Amino acid sequence: MEGKATRFWDMKRRGEPIAMLTAYDAPTARAQAAAGVDILLVGDSVGTNMLGYASEREVTLADMAHHVAAVRRGAPESYIIGDLPFATYETPAEAVANARTLLNAGADMVKFEGDRPAIVAALADADIAVCGHLGLEPQHHAEKRLKSKQAGEAHQLVEAALGLEKAGVSMLVLELIPEEVAQAVTQRLKVPTIGIGAGRATDGQVLVICDVLGFTKAAFRHNKRYAEVGESMEAAARAYVADVHARAFPAAANAFFMSREELPAFLTEVS
Repeated sequence: MEGKATRFWDMKRRGEPIAMLTAYDAPTARAQAAAGVDILLVGDSVGTNMLGYASEREVTLADMAHHVAAVRRGAPESYIIGDLPFATYETPAEAVANARTLLNAGADMVKFEGDRPAIVAALADADIAVCGHLGLEPQHHAEKRLKSKQAGEAHQLVEAALGLEKAGVSMLVLELIPEEVAQAVTQRLKVPTIGIGAGRATDGQVLVICDVLGFTKAAFRHNKRYAEVGESMEAAARAYVADVHARAFPAAANAFFMSREELPAFLTEVS
């Protein structure tokens, strides 16, 4: 792991947990940077959470580059990971070319799903920092459920993680797997692991900012809602609508007026 990412290697070595959150726009990125979030993840979850898509599979490379650039403008000094969207890393050459698009937009590292060591190796050989993603793979698994519950599947995931590290990943996201499996992976890898629904033993945690803020009514077991912004947004919109319909907004305090010197001349001209 080279460059700014060495910080996270050091955090793992010292036993300091890494805090990652998704970010999709400049204001959110600015707030997260001010709050001290260690890594901003521009995830393909932007599709279902912000763009109204039915699936992560609908997210395009152009979508990802657009949102990576917005997050970079909001958080110029933050470490940013950008997701390679579905079907944009089928070959090593394709993965490298598309990863460079995200780097040019402002990402420091790219992430993709699955046990694909050849793709990792190609990106690493091109001096592109890579974050792997095992367990639940939202782009490829239609059913969003716990993975690696069986001993055989769990062993395969551990072996896949070791293979990705050998190929050159700098970080690994583990999603919706038993805590014991995540712990086994974390203990065996030198690179940091980041969990989402993977228990307490990973080197860091990541959550989707829309889940954290309560934008939706969904209550995921792996999530903790730290605010109810969705309810606050609706309440604010309802209050605004009521004020406009009642002509209570805008009030005089919200209006601008001509000077006493200019007003008579204006009224004379329009009378």
